[in-house]
Amino acid sequence: MRLVFAGTPAVAVPALDAIAASRHELVAVVTRPDAPAGRGRRLVRSPVGAWADARGIEVLTPARPSAPEFLARLTAIAPDCVPVVAYGALVPPAALSIPAKGWINLHFSLLPAWRGAAPVQWAVLNGDEITGASVFALEAGLDTGPLYGTLTDPVGGTDTAGDLLDRLAISGARLLVDVLGGLADGAIVAVPQQADGVTHAPKLTVEDAAVRWTDPAFAVDRRIRACTPAPGAWTRFRGERLKLGPVGPAADGPALEPGHLFLERSRVLVGTATTPVVLGQVRAAGKKPMAADAWARGVRPTDTDRLG
Repeated sequence: MRLVFAGTPAVAVPALDAIAASRHELVAVVTRPDAPAGRGRRLVRSPVGAWADARGIEVLTPARPSAPEFLARLTAIAPDCVPVVAYGALVPPAALSIPAKGWINLHFSLLPAWRGAAPVQWAVLNGDEITGASVFALEAGLDTGPLYGTLTDPVGGTDTAGDLLDRLAISGARLLVDVLGGLADGAIVAVPQQADGVTHAPKLTVEDAAVRWTDPAFAVDRRIRACTPAPGAWTRFRGERLKLGPVGPAADGPALEPGHLFLERSRVLVGTATTPVVLGQVRAAGKKPMAADAWARGVRPTDTDRLG
């Protein structure tokens, strides 16, 4: 099939690699417009756009997928199908109707669970034991289209959202290519999503990433892992923001009030609503990431210091 791929971030690149190695013809990509980044706020190509540039593949960057010039160009390219991975914009019916076999989306959850922008983060935050990926027919609703295929992946007790997303990007790319093959051969049919079990996964904000030390230890752990690497878990120490990496259990630690720091020889404990947790890597404002015990030796917390 002639394909136009739609995607933007690095998590979409494994799917591009898999499609490029498949029997299908990739003729163009659609990605979000170049965006300012870094201290100089220089315009930077998306990872998907950069991938296509390096291979001489046409890159389309409409400000809106409803733009007449984009619809005209997509019509002229005449793709059979448009596979999508994390494109980042709603696709209007006028664009959905152009390819004969539609747009198909790789989504990193077991739909209908966790429809929305941050399915992996919400799966970790919610304490799901199993998650996965789904390929479905894109339609006007938010992740509501019928399913072509799914895969499952257990959520490990130390998995961050980044760890899980890296795995699903690779396994999901294989699933996407399998579905494309089934569509090309006429050997696959989409089935409607279940009506029950619908949950939603809006993008996590910086405020969502603030650690709540009055939560139980398991909830503190989940929030930090769900927000790693983005938007990045954080707390406050002496009025300044302190970024946090994943924490560990400290069931053998002393009873501590929520947010209270306790320094041992090689670890730093913090109180929660239940048992303490052990801080891992931390990053103070303007500093590089460092081990929590090295940070504590530098700042020398007092008995009155608290996190949060």
